[in-house]
Amino acid sequence: MEDDAGERSSFVVGLIENRAKEVGVAGFDLRSASLHLSQYIETSSSYQNTKTLLHFYDPMVIIVAPNKLAPDSMVGVSILVDRYFPSTKKVIMARGCFDDTKGAVLVKNLAAKELLTLGLDTYYKQYYLCLAAASATIKWTEAEKGVIITNHSLSVTFNGSFDHMNIDATSVQNLEIIEPFNSTLWGTRNKKRSLFQMLKTTRTVGGTRLLRANLLQPLKDIETISARLDCLDELMSNEQLFFGLSQVLRKFPKETDRVLCHFCFKPKKVTNEVLGIDNARKSQILISSIILLKTALDALPLLSKVLKDANSFLLGNIYRSVCENEKYALIRKRIGEVIDEDVLHARVPFVAQTQQCFAVKAGIDGLLDIARRSFCDISEAIHNLANKYREDFKLPNLKIPFNKRQGFYFSIPQKDIQGKLPSKFIQLNARNKSAAAECYIRTELCLEALVDAIREHVSLLNLLSEVLCLLDMIVNSFAHTISTKPVDQCIRPQFTDNGPLAIDAGRHPILESIHNDFVPNNVFLSETSNMIIVMGPNMCGKSTYLQQVCLIVILAQIGCYIPARFATLRMVDRIFTRMGTVDNLESNSSTFMTEMKETAFIMQNISQRSLIVMDELGRATSSSDGFAIAWSCCEHLLALKAYTIFATHMKNLSELATIYPNVKILHFHVETTNSRLDFKFQLKDGPRHVPHYGLLLAGVAGLPSSVIITAKSITARITEKEEKRMEVNCQQYHDIQKVYRAAQRLICLKFSSQDEDTIREALQNLKDCYINGSLL
Repeated sequence: MEDDAGERSSFVVGLIENRAKEVGVAGFDLRSASLHLSQYIETSSSYQNTKTLLHFYDPMVIIVAPNKLAPDSMVGVSILVDRYFPSTKKVIMARGCFDDTKGAVLVKNLAAKELLTLGLDTYYKQYYLCLAAASATIKWTEAEKGVIITNHSLSVTFNGSFDHMNIDATSVQNLEIIEPFNSTLWGTRNKKRSLFQMLKTTRTVGGTRLLRANLLQPLKDIETISARLDCLDELMSNEQLFFGLSQVLRKFPKETDRVLCHFCFKPKKVTNEVLGIDNARKSQILISSIILLKTALDALPLLSKVLKDANSFLLGNIYRSVCENEKYALIRKRIGEVIDEDVLHARVPFVAQTQQCFAVKAGIDGLLDIARRSFCDISEAIHNLANKYREDFKLPNLKIPFNKRQGFYFSIPQKDIQGKLPSKFIQLNARNKSAAAECYIRTELCLEALVDAIREHVSLLNLLSEVLCLLDMIVNSFAHTISTKPVDQCIRPQFTDNGPLAIDAGRHPILESIHNDFVPNNVFLSETSNMIIVMGPNMCGKSTYLQQVCLIVILAQIGCYIPARFATLRMVDRIFTRMGTVDNLESNSSTFMTEMKETAFIMQNISQRSLIVMDELGRATSSSDGFAIAWSCCEHLLALKAYTIFATHMKNLSELATIYPNVKILHFHVETTNSRLDFKFQLKDGPRHVPHYGLLLAGVAGLPSSVIITAKSITARITEKEEKRMEVNCQQYHDIQKVYRAAQRLICLKFSSQDEDTIREALQNLKDCYINGSLL
């Protein structure tokens, strides 16, 4: 396999669809040797689910079948790739390569032994499309990379993306999870960051990728989330453990997760005629991987020492499954029989090259020892020649840096150059590269038995890689971020099965680090109060509030503390957002059409555990049509158990609360002083409006006073009619509102953690309020 390049994508994704709007996806991560299979019905004509999955994988290659006419009104996966992923390499393979029968056999043979207990046979008919995609993906990878995948070496997951919270690609952008909308905030020198950038204090590439994957697909399993939170509790209360783990994780190479793939892929046998620089390069990568593995295994006893007395389940489980596992010591012993004890993983190019050439102990291979002597002699000759040039050509500033691509090269200040240098140096450099290549190839031959022995324990290496990535994310990202905040600024969220979403004094995770005086706000949603309508003028904080609630939920469901005073959450399975007003030129859609497409996608895919935030729905068309659409969408959402927060300028929508008892109206407090708006950014109950703030801004903008006076007269008459209608509604729906409020209080008490006496007292108070009519 080729060497890894930092955080660049390492996913190869295969896509195929059928006439029934089903899509099969196989995502093959070459870095971690894992295969992710998904199959689902595409409910959106614009392939939103597939776009979301591709956005998550961020693939370097997408494999599709030849373009075939898609179902009615569907664009087709091939066209989708061309339109939305133009910079990604697209490979078209014959439909015969997408063979589900071969895919099933391949997956069964390549899946790690412990994963066979999943019983692939029971999945065959259900996952035939993704197995077909897997067949094409594996076939292309083996052919393109010139490798054979080792049996029982891949970590395979079925339908993995839908075992987590689903956040569509549009919402990822709206919530600024990975990238911010604007890099710099108006009126400040501070850079605005995304949630990912804020938490990106991980030290390994694998940890960074795991963090990104968790933010794009947060967990839904309460048990796993609780285990992470328990671990954070222990780290925050035990400074010695926290700093001990931070220091130990530094001992592991940053590329530890990359080691695995070099033992999962066997290079295809080649003849002596094709042995050369390419083969030497592959040998060098393999040697580097063994050195890196040795360095990681040398650090394991240090990790064991730190985790020995850990109490949380997650850390204790790591200690038992990794630190106490004697097989790691056996692998280290086997490596020690061949690899020199003094060899360590190095990042400086020439040091790394020297370590790789001298990795194998002396005396094991005579030809290797000769190649090493040649390498040393030539390296010494290069340095001697450099010293000679310094004296002969009077170049005291001459330096000889080294990099992987060029080898040795001269670095001379421009002012010191007079004439051309002799070519002898170039010849020595070529001989040095050749000697190093010979060392690599001979070393690989010496390591064949060792590599075969390591391949028998690929599942252990997979486990070690996953553990180190997880620790990096929890310790260096979550715990580190919390430790930089003032005490008690971040709290552990609580979870219930069907309880409310209640956040007390919540703060925006990103903006609070930019604004020291950020104003916290509350949110409360439950089955009997499942919609909040937030009102207020422009720039009062509505959009920030919507984003804040979603980001807090995401943080909670990745197992991290959240910026609030208290929070209890119902598990969310999908987050939908409808925010912003932008034309989509790619699909030739106006602002309103884009708005309607996004809203249609929400309505088609919503579930009972979804969280929906909608900002200014319907403002891109006529006021009557926009109001009608906003009202009907609200009524549709009110009939579901999903939680919705709806921000709007349309004060007529507050009339919903007079008809539907499960609607709560809130507004952002704004004070008007001398024709100026003073934003307090504080959320308060009720539909209180800033009187004629639109006309106020129109006057400031310079509209004639006669126009403003006429407009005030018109809006006064409209407001009078609306108030009379709302008064009639309040009287008509008074009784049902009263019952709903009582039911809402009872549900809250059901999920309360208070003692019995306190709950009895609360029930008596509820009864008294209900009888005397003070409940509303």
